[in-house]
Amino acid sequence: MTELTSGLENKAGTGIASGDTEALVAQLMNAFEEFKHSNEQRLAQIERRGSADALTVEKVERLNAALDGAKAALDRASLERARPRLEGGRPDAGDEYKEAFAAYVKRGEEKALSIGVNADGGYLVPTETDTEITRLMTALSPIRAISSVRQVSTALYRRPVTTAGPATGWVAETDARPQTASQTIDALSFPTAELYAMPAATSAFLEDAAVDVGQWIADEVNAAFAQQEGAAFVNGNGVNKPKGFLSETTVAEASWSWGKLGYIATGVSGDFPASDQSDALVDLVYALKAGYRQNASFVMNRRTQAAIRKLKDDSGNYIWQPAATADGRATLMGFPLVEAEDMPDIGANAMAIAFGDFRRGYLVVDRRGVNVLRDPYSAKPYVLFYTTKRVGGGVQNYDAIKLMKFAAS
Repeated sequence: MTELTSGLENKAGTGIASGDTEALVAQLMNAFEEFKHSNEQRLAQIERRGSADALTVEKVERLNAALDGAKAALDRASLERARPRLEGGRPDAGDEYKEAFAAYVKRGEEKALSIGVNADGGYLVPTETDTEITRLMTALSPIRAISSVRQVSTALYRRPVTTAGPATGWVAETDARPQTASQTIDALSFPTAELYAMPAATSAFLEDAAVDVGQWIADEVNAAFAQQEGAAFVNGNGVNKPKGFLSETTVAEASWSWGKLGYIATGVSGDFPASDQSDALVDLVYALKAGYRQNASFVMNRRTQAAIRKLKDDSGNYIWQPAATADGRATLMGFPLVEAEDMPDIGANAMAIAFGDFRRGYLVVDRRGVNVLRDPYSAKPYVLFYTTKRVGGGVQNYDAIKLMKFAAS
C-alpha cells in the first residue's frame, strides 16, 4: 500500500478538523491520479493477457475505497464547519419563547408556553431549531438537497400540472379560426406522513446550564430523520411515507408517457456492455430533454460510482472526476454526481442509476413545524423526547427524470 493511499484511509477513518479540508482535497486529487495510473495498468494487462493481475485489481479497488472514504470525511468536515450555534453562549438572545422551550425540555415547566401548544400536549420547537433540523437534513439527505421543497400548513398538498397545452395552428389573415382542443391538466396529490424520533437524556444532562437544548435536539433527531427520508424518497411506497421515484411505474424510453418514468437499458443483464461501456450513459443523458438536462444530476450509490470510476469516453478520458472543493460534488460526464446509498447496486434488471433535473422532477413537502413531547415517566431515569415532523414527497414531473436499467431490454 502506498503512503498516499494509507494516508487517505487513515484520515477517512478517523475524521478531520475543519482546517484540514484544503489539504485533504489536494490529497484526494492526487489519489485520483494514482487511481487512474493503476487502472491504466489494469486495462493494459487485460488487453495483453485477457485478464488483470490480482495485485493490480486489489490496488485499484483499495484506491476506490480510499477515494470514497476521503470524500465522506470531507462531507463531515464541511457540515461541522457550517453548523451554527443556536443557544449556547447566547444568554443575551432575549428570545422569550426559546427560553420557555428550553425550560420545558430541561425541567418540564409549561407555564410560559402559551404559544405553540398542541392538542396532544407537545410543543413546537423554536423556529431556529426547526430551521436547523431542516437545513441539516438537506445536507444529509441527498434527494432532498437536489429536489424542490414546499412548506405547507395542511396535511395534503395538491398541485395541478399541465400535461398537454392547448392546440394551436397557423392561419391567414382572413381564414376562419376553428376551435382548438383545450389543454390537459392532471392533479397530483402529495400527502404528508409523520416522521418521528425519540431521543433520550438523563435529568443531570438536561440540568447542565451549558447544554444547548435546541442544538442537542437537532443533532439527535437529524441523522435519524435524514436516513428515513432518504430511503423513502428513493424507494418509499407512499403508504404512511413519501413515494420514492423508483416506486413509480417504469417503461422503456421509446414507450414513455405521462405518469411513468422512462428508462434506458444497458443491453446486458446486470452489467454494462463489454465494449463502449460509456455509450449507455451517453444514451441516458440524451434521453433527457435539453430544458431539463442543463440542471441535471446523476444519482447512484457508492458501489455503482466505484464501478463507473473506471470507465473512459471515446477519447480515453475518465468520465468521472473528483470534487475540486471540500463542499463540491464529483462529476460524471460533466454533470454533478449525487451519492444516495438507498439506490440499488448494479444487478440484473436493477435501476441503479437515475439522471434528471430533480429540482423540477421530485417534490418534497414539509408541513411547518417540528413537535416535541416530553416524557419523563416511561423510561426512568431517562427523559424521552417524542419528536415528530410531517413530510411527504413524490414525482411531480415524469419527464424530468430518466433511469438506467441494467438489462438486455
